[in-house]
Amino acid sequence: MAFGNTKWIWMNGKFVPWHEATFHVSAHALHYGSGVFEGVRCYETANGPAVFRLDDHLARLYASAAVYGIEIPAEPEELAEATCELISLNGFSSCYVRHISFYGSDSLALHPGNCPVQVAILAWPWGSLLGAAATSGVRITVSPWLKFHSQMMPTRAKACGQYLNSILAVRDAVARGYHEALLLNSQGHIAEGSSENLFVVCDGRIFTNDERDSILLGITRDSVIEIARDLGYDVETQTLHLEDLLNADEAFFTGTAAEIAPVSEVDGKPIGNGLAGRITTQIRNAFVAAVAGFDRRYEHWLTPVEQTAEVVI
Repeated sequence: MAFGNTKWIWMNGKFVPWHEATFHVSAHALHYGSGVFEGVRCYETANGPAVFRLDDHLARLYASAAVYGIEIPAEPEELAEATCELISLNGFSSCYVRHISFYGSDSLALHPGNCPVQVAILAWPWGSLLGAAATSGVRITVSPWLKFHSQMMPTRAKACGQYLNSILAVRDAVARGYHEALLLNSQGHIAEGSSENLFVVCDGRIFTNDERDSILLGITRDSVIEIARDLGYDVETQTLHLEDLLNADEAFFTGTAAEIAPVSEVDGKPIGNGLAGRITTQIRNAFVAAVAGFDRRYEHWLTPVEQTAEVVI
């Protein structure tokens, strides 16, 4: 991550310099994780920077907020406009964007009560979450930590505190020499990676799971399903068992931060030949063409970033 390249943050309706974008240590969200967020990517295209599926990400942000009773003090249209202006002000041609809304400082009772709701947007250059492994293949391990059930916490919401589950899983995986963790759900079926959805390929057919298996319904996941079907592949949604992954011809992760990354092995067992498979590569290439604006079928997914002349503080 290159935070040092970020000059401006949008916070509660204003653009402020990076070093001034602070909140009080008594903020409710700092102590209890009482916030929601989104991760969005902006890609460089022939027509300038464009944000990928911005409206869909903002719709999920507001849906997550509604689950937790967080009333975001801005309309989606304002956040969309601020997102594009922030990217332009920072001079980014491509970047990762984080939207966050959370309870601020008033009380540290568990019930947030009168804690004011804060909202902010930050952006910075960031390559794939999984680095070089996103190309060469991700080595994963089945985590000893289970993904929480939807009756424990709302798995369809993207909330700050919920990611402690993922932090435990990925720290354990990295400590044991793997790139990423694979979490099972409370029934012992595959859920997802610490921050990615999973697809498996078998005999030319593509399989993935859904919210019934305690996953976050990823926007990249949804994009890949549409792209794969447009390429002529049969994509089926069903519960995934560990054996389905171990016996697959190919497997890959999807996510905004990870993008599309082939899974090369699980606990030392190669998936297929241990390399990015033909179908995975084809889908990844089609995704790259879509986000770069080369495939006009998906241009409705891209929100152009207009050039901004000055900062209004």
